[in-house]
Amino acid sequence: MTAAEPKLAWPANGETVLRAAVPAAPMLPAGGAPAPVTLRTLALAAVASCLPRLPEPATAEREATPAEARYLQAHRQAISEQRSGWSGALERCLREPAPGDAPLVALAGSLGLTALELMAVALAAAVEAEAMVGRALAFLQAPVGGSRPTLGLLATAFGMGPGEPAEHAIDLLIAGAAVRSGLLELTSDGAPLPERAVRLPVHLALALAGHDGAVAGATVGMGSFPEVPLAPSVAAEARRHAAALAAAPQRALVLRTGSPAEGRAVAAAIAAALDRRPVFLEAEQIAGLAPWLILRRLLPVFCLELGPGERKVLPAIAPYTGPVLVLCGPDGSVSTAGGAALSWALPVPPRDERHRLWALAIGDDALAGELARHHRHGSGRIAHLGRLAHHRSRLRGSERPALEDIVAASWTGEGAGLESLAEPLPDAIPDEALVLTPSLRAELRLLLLRCRARDRLVEGLGASATARYRPGVRALFVGPSGTGKTLAAGWLATRLGLPLYRVDLAAITSKYIGETEKNLAQLLARAEQSEVVLLFDEADSLFGKRTEVKEANDRFANAQTNYLLQRIETFDGIAILTSNSRNRFDSAFSRRLDVIVEFALPGPEERRMLWGSHLGANHVLSQREINQLAATADVAGGHIRNAVLAAAVLAQEEGRPITYADIIQGLAGEYRKLGRQLPAELTRAT
Repeated sequence: MTAAEPKLAWPANGETVLRAAVPAAPMLPAGGAPAPVTLRTLALAAVASCLPRLPEPATAEREATPAEARYLQAHRQAISEQRSGWSGALERCLREPAPGDAPLVALAGSLGLTALELMAVALAAAVEAEAMVGRALAFLQAPVGGSRPTLGLLATAFGMGPGEPAEHAIDLLIAGAAVRSGLLELTSDGAPLPERAVRLPVHLALALAGHDGAVAGATVGMGSFPEVPLAPSVAAEARRHAAALAAAPQRALVLRTGSPAEGRAVAAAIAAALDRRPVFLEAEQIAGLAPWLILRRLLPVFCLELGPGERKVLPAIAPYTGPVLVLCGPDGSVSTAGGAALSWALPVPPRDERHRLWALAIGDDALAGELARHHRHGSGRIAHLGRLAHHRSRLRGSERPALEDIVAASWTGEGAGLESLAEPLPDAIPDEALVLTPSLRAELRLLLLRCRARDRLVEGLGASATARYRPGVRALFVGPSGTGKTLAAGWLATRLGLPLYRVDLAAITSKYIGETEKNLAQLLARAEQSEVVLLFDEADSLFGKRTEVKEANDRFANAQTNYLLQRIETFDGIAILTSNSRNRFDSAFSRRLDVIVEFALPGPEERRMLWGSHLGANHVLSQREINQLAATADVAGGHIRNAVLAAAVLAQEEGRPITYADIIQGLAGEYRKLGRQLPAELTRAT
């Protein structure tokens, strides 16, 4: 006897079941065992039923049969030899799947696939795994079909029971979970439905085989991001969040941080606690995402960059029901179809944990203690600076980084730096370059101490002082142009050992509504992460007074000012703003400032020191002439600098030291800029 061909039948209730259309195959001899059968063999055996029966072996007609037909017939013969027939073999495959079939069987249960879809996926996977399968399908489907199975073939091979139209099976395939989830994709748009083929995305074919495939816009694991040791407190909090996510499926958690490397390390820690691996998603849509997550036990992590007021609704990943993570900065809001997502802003570790992280990064416990005491860096930033400092130390021929290597490395940001929105001012400003009155120097020293103590400033203070305290420092330098405000900012950054960046207002401001706020949010988030000193020159252009609302533009301008005032108040770093007048700022802004330093025009004594500091030793001016300049030329330090540089041009051209006449010529140009006459006393002295 020969077993009849296996078929899939559809009962009236629309559920898919497998049954034998004819009696089962004959029993094997006593003691016999069924040969191993896989879903691929079953699928190809069912497809072979669409072929006419081949001649018996050892005949001339069989030898002339194409290899593709003989290949399919071999699978049909293998199933006919099974004791329980095709349907019994399938039942055994589902109950005790072979190692290669176990991922697909488990996925079918998770997605709720019908038997028809299971066979379609098994056949589509076989096409991607073995070239002969595609050749056999192309032979069978000629002339309209290709090497991938068409809906018509699938319906004929798997879906036609007694009296059942093929269209029914095609409709169920198109509307089934396999297509909805992206496990199967329909090709040949525009072709008739029976001629449209199905394909298994490559990364899903690899996933069924137990491998990670390359997917555009998705990265499994840390990828090119380096390993980041996490602070113990952050790692412990990550485990607590993982436990909460495990207890509440379909929950989303937003990780807010300015360090991409640290954010990914925290996401990886949460995934490991959930016995999963993270996959970082940067593309809007990824084909077959849910099946991929289930097959490879991946935890989806959406990487977003949101501006102020932006709202992102996470896409549904049905039928995936596990937790979801989101990486983004401090701004914007994230929600799911079920409502707002939980949020965790990654904190700066406490000083003792920073000490251990620095020691691990640079291998010098003493230097690590100093860095932890004076700098508020997160785990990602410490690891980043440690790697760069080791590279710089090796360039110097040293095996251990020094403080100078850390300072030099601090000018390099993680990923997208500050340079697109701010200008680095790398010049160190020594004490002797800053000529100030004793009272002004004392105010700047107090500001320096405030910046150094900001991490633990409120320790031991009362509840009213500690409530809503933020370690950021905001200072306003006010005074006429050229009085040393920018120079003082450079001196402060030099003493703190931090990079100084001057905000590029042209890059920040935009005529488009909301873009200025978004640019500033990105700038402040990057500055917080990198711990730099931000200098807002002519800050009143950004933080100016709110105006009376007379038209729509006034309302948007006021909304922009409101946001800027609120965001600078929550800034976790050091910001220095300069202006020529306090009256140009909104009245609510003064309360948000920690220090206001007044830079007045220098007096005669300060001007004498400024002339000496700028002239150096390459001049022939007498002390009387310098005193005359200090007493008569009532200009600021910036004008003195310009006059000395103009005089140096004249002196170098003639190869001689700077003379008093050179200074007077340069000073006359500065007076013309000011729209004033050079004092007659100075010209008579020449």
